[in-house]
Amino acid sequence: MMRTIVLIIFSLSGLFRASLSTESGTAAPGETVVKLIAKKFQYGPEQVTVKRGTPVVFEITSEDGKHGFNLPDFGVRADVIPGATTRVAFTPGKSGTFTFACDVFCGSGHEDMSGTLVVVD
Repeated sequence: MMRTIVLIIFSLSGLFRASLSTESGTAAPGETVVKLIAKKFQYGPEQVTVKRGTPVVFEITSEDGKHGFNLPDFGVRADVIPGATTRVAFTPGKSGTFTFACDVFCGSGHEDMSGTLVVVD
């Protein structure tokens, strides 16, 4: 039982380190890296276009405070902490236009903090 708990904690700490780092990694071959800046009350760029089936890594930084990144159509969610780069990786398996948004309340105007992901064939 104790060994199982230790293995779970070790696995989760590795996942956390993989998703939150202070440096940008090098893109893997065939991977699209998108640098995204979060600040009250917007993302920059507001629209991102990627290809379906191509691995995507969002490298998200915050300029002012804690934010969230939620792309529900692909089951992607992360906290964005000031002073760090949050790396979020996924492969879009469907084409279309999808909304990503901040899901950590960041003040008056939070409800307008969103962007658009366009996935093309």
